[in-house]
Amino acid sequence: MLKKLLAGLAMLAAASAFAAVDANKATPAELDGLKGVGPAMSQRIVDARKQGEFKNWDDFMARVKGVKEKTAEKLSGEGLTVNGQPYKAAAAAPAAPAKPAQPAAASAKGSTKP
Repeated sequence: MLKKLLAGLAMLAAASAFAAVDANKATPAELDGLKGVGPAMSQRIVDARKQGEFKNWDDFMARVKGVKEKTAEKLSGEGLTVNGQPYKAAAAAPAAPAKPAQPAAASAKGSTKP
């Protein structure tokens, strides 16, 4: 019984270590606790947040100096979210999913001919 209790507590501690940190709600200390975010970046995030909450990752990257796609991917991987959403590089290029759909439709037309 004691082993099960200890295992449960260990799992709870591990889960809390991977808890997401939202850029709109986190304290400077919580932001600084993320790998790749130091005191200077924490302050830039908090200062940019004073203008209003970040709407999405694009807004976050536009307003926080030093954060571009590569950095956003790394920070998201460490647990940073914007409005509860992780960074998705594919979201920045919505035209990419449309391209594969067109050749599939063209090949389907070709296969229906006798």
